[in-house]
Amino acid sequence: MKHIALVYSGALACGFVGNWIKLPLPWMIGAMVFAMSLRLSNRPVQVPAITRPIGQMLVASSVGLSFTPAAVAAMSALFIPMVGAAILTIIAGFMVAALLMRLTRVDVITATLASIPMGPVESAHLADRHGVFPGPIVFAQILRILILVVFIPPALVTLSDEIHDPTAVLRAIPWTTTGALLLCTFGVLGAFTARTLRIGNPFFVGSIGGAALAAALSLPVSAYPYPVLVIAQVFLGVWLGAVFDRQLLRNAAGFIPGAIASSLMLVAICIGMGFGLAWFTGEKWTVMILSTAPGSVTEMALTAKILQEGIAVVTSFHLMRIFIILPFAPLIISLTARVAKAWGLPTHMRDLP
Repeated sequence: MKHIALVYSGALACGFVGNWIKLPLPWMIGAMVFAMSLRLSNRPVQVPAITRPIGQMLVASSVGLSFTPAAVAAMSALFIPMVGAAILTIIAGFMVAALLMRLTRVDVITATLASIPMGPVESAHLADRHGVFPGPIVFAQILRILILVVFIPPALVTLSDEIHDPTAVLRAIPWTTTGALLLCTFGVLGAFTARTLRIGNPFFVGSIGGAALAAALSLPVSAYPYPVLVIAQVFLGVWLGAVFDRQLLRNAAGFIPGAIASSLMLVAICIGMGFGLAWFTGEKWTVMILSTAPGSVTEMALTAKILQEGIAVVTSFHLMRIFIILPFAPLIISLTARVAKAWGLPTHMRDLP
């Protein structure tokens, strides 16, 4: 308990600094930097595993409030762009995988799992199934998430002329005790329903579904008080930073420069896709940049909430990508392995010359 208290005290202190210099998502970024600093200095960060799903459920149910009947009706016209963005993201992942293979001389399966945004847990599971080493893959997936969290929210908030205090919007949202408890109840029920149905990322996807249902039914739900969102950000920031340790860097070894280059390339491609979709759909470019970001749905949704723009649209684009990529990821990787073997490409490190 003393260790946990010290970790979260340090995370909150860094969050205060982030809040003082007016970072967007200050508590998450501050906690992430603190936890990462501890792990890279070879100090332990041992916090209860339940803190991550709690953080996800709180943020997701808060985002789910934006799915009012009017917002859902307005999004129906964006269904085809949502599907198209998800498919284009997979294609972009293969393009980045080709670059990664050239830069680092890894096999096709490793490069593909490291490049298609499917999350570190899911990609590591598929790596074990296909007999490839998961260390570099997990590193690449986490690195991409870190790049998205550290660069996109601050950049968009900085470019916005209307946002002078990034946390002011979240602090000013009205709430009631009964409304917040009802929202939490629907979020928890949705999360465990999704987990029972074995839906990918259940604590985020399910909580959004439960909260969205409550909002669509016009039930008396309300936002959470701001300190609750602070706790959720700290939980998620500590978890994300703690994963990035020395062992992960050692396992990635010479893979690191190539992973950085390929991650930046994927982010750049998706930003370009966002601008293209903004022109095609007529939505604001900031909304489309957040919508097409290759991962970090929690952070992108919170950023949309700070900007007060297209929260439901951003979340829907990410959920569409999740529902297309995660269920079909095993099939995508299996087909990739078959095609690679047919073309004489290496599918394991041992196949490399």
